Parts: sequence; structure tokens; C-alpha cells
Amino acid sequence: MTRPETDEVLRWLFARQRFGARLGLERMRRLMQALGEPQATYRCALVAGTNGKGSTAAVLAAALQRGGAHVGLTTSPHLQRLSERVAVDGRPVGEGMLAGALRRIRPQAERLGATFFEVVTAAALLLFADAGVDAAVLEVGLGGRFDATNVVEPALSLVTGVSLDHTAVLGGSLRDIAREKAGILRPGVPAWTAAEGEALAELELAAEALGVQLRALEREGGGVGVRDLGWEGLEVSLKLSGQPLIVRSPLVGAHQARNVALALVGAAELGVSPAASSAAAGDTRWPGRLERLPFRGGWLVLDGAHNPEAARALARALGSLEGRVAAMILGVSADKDVAGVVDALAPAAERLIVTRAAWSPRALSPEALARVAPTATPLPSLGEALARGRAWAGAGGTLVVAGSLFLVGEARALALGESAEGRERWQ
Repeated sequence: MTRPETDEVLRWLFARQRFGARLGLERMRRLMQALGEPQATYRCALVAGTNGKGSTAAVLAAALQRGGAHVGLTTSPHLQRLSERVAVDGRPVGEGMLAGALRRIRPQAERLGATFFEVVTAAALLLFADAGVDAAVLEVGLGGRFDATNVVEPALSLVTGVSLDHTAVLGGSLRDIAREKAGILRPGVPAWTAAEGEALAELELAAEALGVQLRALEREGGGVGVRDLGWEGLEVSLKLSGQPLIVRSPLVGAHQARNVALALVGAAELGVSPAASSAAAGDTRWPGRLERLPFRGGWLVLDGAHNPEAARALARALGSLEGRVAAMILGVSADKDVAGVVDALAPAAERLIVTRAAWSPRALSPEALARVAPTATPLPSLGEALARGRAWAGAGGTLVVAGSLFLVGEARALALGESAEGRERWQ
């Protein structure tokens, strides 16, 4: 495709964000039928949960690839470029290739009124078939039961931890949310979860009703041990196929241990050897989650802690890694539990700056965020926030950018000297 053709189809796609996240599988089923059911040509694994889905999906895909499979991976949202959402054998597809798939999908998507996320998911499933993958790992977008990814018939279902997020859509209790995520379970299909407490109890009820043997990581995985290696990552111990295994992972933060372990027990269910899984865990990084980059004579730490549980995990990790950091920049989408995120993160920094993602209409204004965090300094742009925060952190010091993944993506582009995508981001 020519550059103008690519730009035109991407403008069309991003405009479809205005349809919102209209849950329901009928449109997606009809869209995939119109495309010839490409998802039926390879095995699929679904990864649902509140936090840790992306890390879990990335490690699982890497393990399958190390095990000899040709593997597709689709995740969301993206940080810097739309094409990050669709990867084959660890490499994002090119923008032109993605645009070509979108162009093929467009007539049917317009006929059916498909949403942005449905179209991107369909494009991923189509591109995986084009690439001839053996397996695909799909990160569930929202919930599970009615998410577009749930159009596939999985060979494996994984549910990470469950906590409160997207409550206006998924329900106001852990049990409500767990019930939605249980929608990815299928009779006779291996299923594992890292959920605990009442969320686990609800998942088990749903699994029992379906005749699914749901395995809980803590109980049937023999527990998960972790040795924190600081900014070098983690050492994770677990039982894989009944045998003890210790793996090294470059993922930072003790909370990532359960995500790594969940991915590896899932890989074992699909026939991947412990040796291949161990090698995959040692190679897999996940941008924007406790990611540390050199920046203007110091360090920039990026973490998309956009709900209270993720914010608490970030605060604990920073306490272990750095103590109290000198400065943090925070931006939050207006539809999130803003007070919960602020309460968790404000004590982790000596000084707090609040700003907003430039390309996200969902972003809460710095002034509104400062009313929730009255000790914070509101600044109108990320550029100004980075300059102020870098000065406060001092030479060799650490500056943190946290909250909205849209803000984290914009900060990452600036830190790496890369151009911004420059498109309005709702999803």
C-alpha cells in the first residue's frame, strides 16, 4: 500500500474509537465468518485478568516460540504504535501489513458496525492466518465473556489476578468481575488462574458449572517463590509438570512472579518443555511496566499503573528498588478510580507532578487531578512535567512516570527520541 492509502485506512480505524467498547460477540462472529474464519487454522490461548495480562501473554508466546511453534501475539493497548498490538514470532507486524489487513476488513466492518477493538482483533487473527502461525496468544481486552477475543475457541485459558477496574462495565464487586472473566473458560480445555480469595471462589463456581477443571496457581502449581533481583529482574521458583523449576526473568517487581509462573504452567499444558520455558522467561521483557530508561543524566521509570491494585504494586516495588523516589509524574484517565491511584502512589515520591496525556481525550485535566492530590504540582504538558521532574530528581536520580498507559507511551517516545503516533487515543 502507498503511504496515503495507509494513512487513510488508519484514520478510518481510529475514528471507530467513537463507537466505544460495545461488548457482545455477535458482530465479531459475523465479521469472522465473512473473513472465512481465519482463527480456526491455528491453536489459540486466551489471557484474561485485571493486571498482568500483557506480561503473561508475552511470556507464554515466547515460551511457545522457544518450543518450536510459529506464534502470533495480540495485546492491548499499544504504547507508541498501533502495530505493537500484533506480533509474529516476537516482532510487531509492519504498519503497511496491518493497514493492508484493515483495508480487507473494512467493507465488512462498516456493514456490521464493528468497533475499533473488534476490527483490530480481526486484523490480528487474519494476519496470523496469513503468516501461517501454529499458535496465537490473545490478551483479552475487557472482561472476557463478551470481549472480541472470545470469538476464538481456545486450547488454553489463563486468568491472572482479579481486582476492581472497569466497574461501570464489568460490575462493582470482585465476584461480578470474576464472573465476566470466567467467560473465556471452555469445557475440556485446560485452565489456570492466579486469582485468589473471593475472585478465585467465583471463578471456581463458574468452572464447576461448565465442567471445567480450573487449576489455581497457588494450590496446584505448588506455590510461587520469588527472589527479587532489583533492577535486574526476578528469580521465580515453581513446579512445572510436577517438577521444581527456577527461572530468571528480566521483568521487574515481585508482582510479576505470578505472571511469569502462570505463563509457564500454561505453556506446559500446551506441551512446551521446562527448558524452553525457562529460556523464554529469561528473554522476555514488557515495555512500560517498571521499565527503566536512561534519561537526561538520570533514570526514567515508566509504569502503566492505572488502577489501585497496580498502583499499590508499583509503590511496593519502588520502595524496594529505590526507597522514596525524588519525583513522580502522574496522569490518570477520568474514568478510573483516581483517588485510589493517588492514595497508593503519592506517598512513594518526595514530589508529585500531575499532568495529562496529550492525545487522550479520556485524560483527567491536571487541575482536576490536583484537586484529588492537593500536594501535587499541576503542569499542562508532559514536556514541562519531564523538565521539572528531571530537575527535581537531580543528577543520576530517578524520575517516575506512572498511571495512564497513554501517558507512559508518550513519555517513552520522548525518552527514546522517537516521534509520537499523533492520533487521538480512546482505547
